[in-house]
Amino acid sequence: MGDTGDTTSSGAADVAPAGAATAAGDPFTPDGVAWQRISPRWAAAQRVAGAIVFGVVAVVVVVLALLLTPWIWLALAVVVPLWAWDFAWSGRQARAWGYAERDDDLLVVKGILFRSLVVVPYGRLQYVDVEAGPLDRRFGLAKVQLHTASSDSDAAIPGLPPAEAARLRDRLAARGEARLAGL
Repeated sequence: MGDTGDTTSSGAADVAPAGAATAAGDPFTPDGVAWQRISPRWAAAQRVAGAIVFGVVAVVVVVLALLLTPWIWLALAVVVPLWAWDFAWSGRQARAWGYAERDDDLLVVKGILFRSLVVVPYGRLQYVDVEAGPLDRRFGLAKVQLHTASSDSDAAIPGLPPAEAARLRDRLAARGEARLAGL
C-alpha cells in the first residue's frame, strides 16, 4: 500500500497489474505505486455466478430443443464454449484488479482487454459503502463502493475480505473528512 505498508490477506502486494507494461510513461503503472490485489476467491465467486447463468441458459436450450426442433441443440455448441471461456477469463480478471492508497488519492486499476485506471481524490469522496451479496458472503468477500461528487464516478473494489473492506472503508472515510475539512 502507498503509505501504510499494509497488505491484504491475499499477500500479493507490490505487484503490477496483469499484463501491465513497466515502461516509463505508461498511464496504467504510475511510478512508485504498490498495488494491493483483490482476493483470488473473487474469481471462484465469478465462476459460480457464471455457471449458474450458463446452466439456466443450457436448460432453456434443452427444453426448447425437446419441444420445438432438434436444430436448437446447435445453440449448446455456442453456450458451452462461452462458459468455458468465461471460466478461464475469471482468473485473469481477478489478477487485473488492484488498488493503491496514496497521500492524496486512491488508485483503482482493472481490466485486461480494456484497461482502466481511476484516480479518486480523497477530498471528492462523499461516502463509502461496503456491500456483499449472498454469493460474496458465501466466499467471504465484500465490495467497497466509492461515491464522489461526480455522478459519472463508478469506482469500486470487489473481492476484498470483509475485514479489509471495513478497514478500507473507515480509512477512506477518515481521509475524505480530513481533506474536506481542509478546504
